[in-house]
Amino acid sequence: MASMRDIKRRKGSIQSTQQITKAMKLVSTVKLQKAKQRAEQSKDYFHCMYETVVSMLAKAGNINHPYLHPGNSVKKGIIVITSNRGLAGGYNSNITKLITQGGFRKDEVEVYAVGKKGRDALLRYGYSVREDYSDIVEEPLYSDAVELSRKVLDDFVNGEIGEIYLAYTGFKNTVVHEPTLLKLLPVEMNAKGGERAESAANTPESRTPMNFEPEDDAALDMIIPKYVTSLIFGGLVESVASENGARMQAMDSATSNAEEMIDHLTLMYNRARQGSITQELTEIIAGANAISM
Repeated sequence: MASMRDIKRRKGSIQSTQQITKAMKLVSTVKLQKAKQRAEQSKDYFHCMYETVVSMLAKAGNINHPYLHPGNSVKKGIIVITSNRGLAGGYNSNITKLITQGGFRKDEVEVYAVGKKGRDALLRYGYSVREDYSDIVEEPLYSDAVELSRKVLDDFVNGEIGEIYLAYTGFKNTVVHEPTLLKLLPVEMNAKGGERAESAANTPESRTPMNFEPEDDAALDMIIPKYVTSLIFGGLVESVASENGARMQAMDSATSNAEEMIDHLTLMYNRARQGSITQELTEIIAGANAISM
């Protein structure tokens, strides 16, 4: 059994750690309230934009436009949204698994990293990081999404990448966060996440030809960048809320585990102390008996 000094030192160390995890939980809770409000406000627009564009293109038929055709490149540009900090449970690793276990070949993937944890993990796995936008993940702005959207669309039009994906963590509620891989371009009519859009595309009204005003090229030049930007911004906002929710849960679990360890160490300390007292009493009684004899 460990000595009383070792047990006391271990208990003090865990108590100090518990204070840190408790403080981090409180900080994450406060941040979550703000991030949750932003995510809930943008969620409807985020999903409506995706479904509307998918439905619109389903009605439009075949349009020869640079944003709608992948060209000759086999490269896949993936915008990976993680966090700059750890201690958030499986938040970062779940996004990394979407890439590493998603059936993508390493030599065909170009990563646009938003978050240092995802960037560093994918670099360790041997993926190529084309751009790093980790600074924007703390307080994402719509202007940040515009800049990132412009970059990936330029690479798409120039033939440097043939597909654009978004890997982010969807915010369902405080305790439920869903890692999601969404294909932005070329738009897939049966893409996962567009159930309502797919249903709308199969209605009789969806087969009515789509007329553009102005011409289809000019209209898509305006619509597609806004579509990609809106989805990126929605992914950023939901990911920030999910990160704080995941960190709050992780720190709550760590605090509870620390409390259990402290209780166990307290019991061990009391047993060791009682054993020490019993041993001292035994020695005193034995010494007294020896003197009396």
